[in-house]
Amino acid sequence: MHDDLSSDPAGDAVGDAPGARAVPWWQTATGYQVYPRSFCDSDGDGIGDIPGITSKLDHLADLGIGFIWLSPVYASPMADNGYDIADYRAIAPEFGTLDDFDRLVAEAKARGIGIVMDLVVNHSSSEHAWFRSACQGRDAPFHDYYIWRDPAPDGGPPDGRRAAFGGSAWSFVAEVGQYYLHLFSPAQPDLNWQNPGLRAEIWDMMRWWLARGIAGFRMDVISLIGKDVDGGIDEEGPYLHGFLQEMHREVLAGRDLVSIGESWSVSPETALMYCGRDRHELDMVFQFAHVKEGWDPVHGKFRPKPFDLVAFKRVMFDWQAVMTNDGWNSLFLTNHDLPRQVSKYGDDGEYRVRSAKALATLLHLMKGTPFVYQGEEIGMTNATFTAISQFRDLEILGHHAESVAAGMSEAEFIAGANVNGRDNTRTPMQWTDAPGAGFTAGTPWIDINDNHVRINVAADRADPDGVFAHYRRLIALRREKRVISHGALTPWHEPHPQVMVYTRDLDGERVTMIANVSGEEVRFAPDPALVAQGVCLVHNVAPRDAVTSDLALAPWEAFALLSRADGTTPLAA
Repeated sequence: MHDDLSSDPAGDAVGDAPGARAVPWWQTATGYQVYPRSFCDSDGDGIGDIPGITSKLDHLADLGIGFIWLSPVYASPMADNGYDIADYRAIAPEFGTLDDFDRLVAEAKARGIGIVMDLVVNHSSSEHAWFRSACQGRDAPFHDYYIWRDPAPDGGPPDGRRAAFGGSAWSFVAEVGQYYLHLFSPAQPDLNWQNPGLRAEIWDMMRWWLARGIAGFRMDVISLIGKDVDGGIDEEGPYLHGFLQEMHREVLAGRDLVSIGESWSVSPETALMYCGRDRHELDMVFQFAHVKEGWDPVHGKFRPKPFDLVAFKRVMFDWQAVMTNDGWNSLFLTNHDLPRQVSKYGDDGEYRVRSAKALATLLHLMKGTPFVYQGEEIGMTNATFTAISQFRDLEILGHHAESVAAGMSEAEFIAGANVNGRDNTRTPMQWTDAPGAGFTAGTPWIDINDNHVRINVAADRADPDGVFAHYRRLIALRREKRVISHGALTPWHEPHPQVMVYTRDLDGERVTMIANVSGEEVRFAPDPALVAQGVCLVHNVAPRDAVTSDLALAPWEAFALLSRADGTTPLAA
């Protein structure tokens, strides 16, 4: 028998006890990430836009989405596709206007969908008015809104920090006679969070967006804001949690919203410092341990390792354990920085549909808030580019020359970029089989995946057994069944190399999730404690009304059984 990993958060009621606090809305909702540039183009310029998003809200409402995480739509020179913001209170013209944004918020709200803004405040664009002023001299207004250091004795950068997108993390400005820090690209100078005036500007900007009716913030690389530059600590620096607590006091407290932090460094040991109930910081945090598990220890993401289910389960279950009685998990396999999950973890060939459903099943029935990335709900796959000229991602282009110079062949680099590169999820949404995939009537900003002629929303939604229908069922189950949103999670058979199993328990009900995460038939003998009669909640091969002592699982088969905790059939599904 295994340790119980999850129970209802203390103080949040999933029953009807008198005086119990209501469960926050985002604990039973499912999020959906929209990457605006690639979602839907309303004006034929090849770039997705806000009116295009508004035109597709019925698709998301039918899916059952509770809120949209909207990647940046702020005014930007688009060096990093909007994650370099030049004006925090303006909309990029290619995406539309503030009126378009307000209409999106209103139309989404009318469908029961909130809009969660992407908050990018570790850095701004180098074209922001603050930075243009800062570069005029050391006494210039806003100079101290950024991080400056004198050259090293030899005139070079102050230290050996490397930028995430390649090259030094320092760039020299002659008018200032100093280097400025940019942990991503020179077009993204880091903001100096030690400056209280900067923080006050950020709090005021956040309140301004909340006044427009948004439902919260997803906070980009938020674990970098507390850095100790001279101490060499960038991630999870000593000032991080003080700044987040100040943000909570000044902006978030007392509001009915959701706050989600992103951190590539958060660990099971530090997770509850962000989202523990008594920390007064954030509601949940995106962590990437399951992603980094598949990277080469030397060459990183561009030389990926084969998928290891045992390692994947260990990470996922460890994070469930961390949030046993406190905090809250964010559940995702894909986002705008990651490859398509059916290509990365599943089988995008013969078993594309079935493996897409299996991955959704094993993720959505865990405890936490699931996130769907655009196109995931129809099983979109990675692109296959053959030349570096087809890529648009700043990270890939920045690392290309360095990787080849370090001995990686051009072909190997492109192969790695096709597996793990960020452009995989940035190819346009595949709405129809038309030449522009229903995304645009013009020339798309990045190539459309050729397989849109067979993999598209129209075709999948026309199939009552399609991927969309499966996602809709899973999303509805989370809203309807408290055992799924808040039940205790217990992992089983962790060492099994092909099968993932866990149970969810609450108030005498049990959900047993079993998935064959492989393209082979597997004979599987569940632990005797799992054997039960029940009602099949969801399946991707055929319904099963029991977990028996000997299961023959088809390739990529996944199902979930609802039973009483004593193994008997419940009264209703």
